[in-house]
Order: sequence, then structure tokens, then C-alpha cells
Amino acid sequence: MPQLSLTVHDRIPEPARRLGTIVQQMTKLSKQAAWKLVHDGAVCLNGRTVRKTEQFVRVGDHVEVDQEALEPEAPVVRAGKDAQTFDVVYEDADIVVVHKPPRMLTVPTRQREGNTLVSLVTRHLRQTEPQSEAFCVHRLDRGVSGLLVFAKRLEIAEKLRDQFAARKPQRRYVAIVWGKVMPLEGTFRSYLTTDDKTLDQYSTDEESAGQLAVTHYRVMTHLPEATVVEVALETGRRNQIRVHFAEAGYPLLGDTRYGRDYVGNPRLWPHARIALHAQALGFDHPVTGQPLQFQSRLPREFQLKQK
Repeated sequence: MPQLSLTVHDRIPEPARRLGTIVQQMTKLSKQAAWKLVHDGAVCLNGRTVRKTEQFVRVGDHVEVDQEALEPEAPVVRAGKDAQTFDVVYEDADIVVVHKPPRMLTVPTRQREGNTLVSLVTRHLRQTEPQSEAFCVHRLDRGVSGLLVFAKRLEIAEKLRDQFAARKPQRRYVAIVWGKVMPLEGTFRSYLTTDDKTLDQYSTDEESAGQLAVTHYRVMTHLPEATVVEVALETGRRNQIRVHFAEAGYPLLGDTRYGRDYVGNPRLWPHARIALHAQALGFDHPVTGQPLQFQSRLPREFQLKQK
């Protein structure tokens, strides 16, 4: 997950070396809001999610806060039925794989939105198990659709998160970008860091300044004004695909954040979403170890006609 990060130093007095206090100092939020970030699983200590605000941290420990959880709520687009529902692709006693619609947040931001995917999946689970809770393992941006896996218990979520941290899952996307992408296959590799003012991600060549981001792509179709590409993630940083293609001069259709300066034919993509779909997801079952592979159909709006 993309992070606001801090390495604990000896200038922080020992009584203040509690995770909740550290997060409050990092984010400049109220105590209640900072503690909620911890309880919601948006904070990692030395690479592992920790939900205890009283967790003691030591000098040299690395604390990370999920940047997406800090973002202000995006302008609300009046959404149709697809933004209020989701499809269950697979479910067993430990996990549930779902298809996320566009225009829906995966988890709440600090605005505490209620109609998020994690809340809807939790509601689905509680139809049969009243005390159930869905645990988020990875995320998709609000304007993106496709496959996500949720865990039904915290220990299952931790096992899946370990797989993602080790870059084991296979994640394949389909994107439509402006321009004629060349060469036909390639890899973007950079270190992503966050602009403190805008919270936008951007690339740097300095390893110490950001998190490694590696994106592989293959051109599927060249259109007169755009290109359909298949994208495989080696890492999973916030906005990674969007940033890499935008910086290469091929912003995604519908991306008003990283493609706001690109002028293309608005009739080609009149949809209130980003042209990015998480089409395939593969990982090992966290209990049985069995390899699992899932596929999702492309949304109808991705069927652009060549003219």
C-alpha cells in the first residue's frame, strides 16, 4: 500500500512512542481520527498491519500510514445502480472475491463514508454470520473496476497481505490510454513518492526518496486516438498504473487527476470513471495453499469501436 512514512528517532520522548500518538503526529489529525486509522488497518509497523493504538514503537521502527485513507473525499458523481452493488465471484469459509464497480470507494477515507465496498461486503457476510467482518487486503481506486479479495478473519487477511508484500499474486489489468503507445511491450520502473501538498504520486530516480514501482505492459489494440493495453503489476503502489502511463505521455482515459493536462476527444470516453479494469487476479489460498485464478469480463464501456 502507498504510504506516508516515518522512521522513529530518539528525539521522540519515550511516553510518546505509542502507535496512536505517532500516527496523530504524522497526520496532524485529531486523536479520534488518528486512532480510527489504526483500528481500520490503515497503519503498518515495520511492514505489518497493526491495529493497536497502544502498541509501543522503538527507535528505528518504520511506521507507515496508507495515503489513500488520508485523502479528502473526491467530488461525488451521481452514480447509477452499478455504484451501489457488487458481484460475488467466489466465496468460501475464509475469503470472498468480488467485482468492484467503478465510482465506489474500497474503504472509507477520513470522511467516514458509509457506502464503501468493505462495508457492503461486511453487510453481505452478516446475512449468514451476524458477527462477520470483511477485512481489506488490497484496494482499487475509486474510479476503477475489477477484482478484489477480502478476508473473513484478521489472521487470513494477514496471510494474504504477506503474499501481496512478497509480490506473489498475479494482477492483470486492461487500460485504455490516450495516444499511440510504443514500443508494443515494455516496463516502467521508478520510485514513487507523494507530493505533500496535493497528495499526488510522482516518480523519482532516487531509491531513498520513494517506493519501488514496476509496471509491465503489452499493447492489445491501437485505436486512432488511443491504445488498449494489458498491464501486469509487479508492485502495487497507489495510483501506480495511472502515474506511470501519464508520465510516459499516455494518460488513462477518464483520469482527471493525472491526465488533467491532456486534451483528447471527450466523445471517445464520456464515462464518469477511469478506463482501468482489474481483469485477472491470482493468489494462493491462505489456508489450503491451492492456487486460485479469477477472471472478470471487461465492462461494456471498454468496447471502443475503431473508426
